[in-house]
Amino acid sequence: MSVFRRRKSTRPRLVPELDDLDLGRVRRRVETCWARGSLDTAVMALMANVLDDAGEDWDRKAHRLRVLAGSAGRALPGIWRQHAPRNQHALLLHAWSELLRAQQPDNGVDLDATRETCRLAAELLPADPTPWTLKLALLRLERRPSSELSAVWREIKARDPWNREAHLQALGYLSPDECGSSSLVLDLLDGVRSGMPADAPAAALEVTALVRTHQRAVAPGGVTALGAGEIWRRPDAIRALDQAAHYWPRPGFLHHAAALADLNVLAYALIKSARIAEAATVLRATGGVATPWPWNAEGTSLEHFSHCYERAVSAS
Repeated sequence: MSVFRRRKSTRPRLVPELDDLDLGRVRRRVETCWARGSLDTAVMALMANVLDDAGEDWDRKAHRLRVLAGSAGRALPGIWRQHAPRNQHALLLHAWSELLRAQQPDNGVDLDATRETCRLAAELLPADPTPWTLKLALLRLERRPSSELSAVWREIKARDPWNREAHLQALGYLSPDECGSSSLVLDLLDGVRSGMPADAPAAALEVTALVRTHQRAVAPGGVTALGAGEIWRRPDAIRALDQAAHYWPRPGFLHHAAALADLNVLAYALIKSARIAEAATVLRATGGVATPWPWNAEGTSLEHFSHCYERAVSAS
């Protein structure tokens, strides 16, 4: 599926599925499926089909599960699981939905039960890294010690070395805001930088880390915020942005499921580093598809994206 599919409009818009049109059709059905308080069995079949179609493209499977979990509400994943208790997709959707719900206050989620769901899903399809990625996300949520992270990380890397979702979860876990530190983030980046292909699903890990560091510096305001721009003058930041700006906007170079999300991160970084002409090229490559993060750090996501899009494109 090409990231750069031609569209009739480049009007800025937020669509969770990004350029995955099949997923978009299922998402819209899921969001409108409730009738008489029950789940239409046809919708369960649609969800099963769109996840089956991902095959062993674990990155796209994770993207589709993430979007469906965010759209399905609280009850739907549990109902699907009751209808199909040995369906690995139903188990994973339920676990992902519970993980999202657990991030809300007073959620009542039983995380031990969620871990058991991940274990069952891993047994049903041992080659799939997704259950292990969700286990990593649970460790992050519970602030578990790094000794537990290491074992889960090995399982993920053995199945899918450059899994995007897993690398982003690890980045969050190791950040100074959560269970780690800036030095641990650098260790993660150093560990993947030399071996990761330039077009891997996790290719945006370093640019994502830079944006998070920038936003962390800006958040308190004051002197710390005034010095945030220095991040973009560091040699590692210049090198990462140079490579990404050169390759990523090329049609077909990025081909993973969330490539448009990574282009959003790159465009944001280029704007913050005052590389406006390159940002315009990247923003055009998004086709106007915006993502909530990183634009929501400074107000309404779509408004901020639209403003930057118009300013960068008109200036180039």
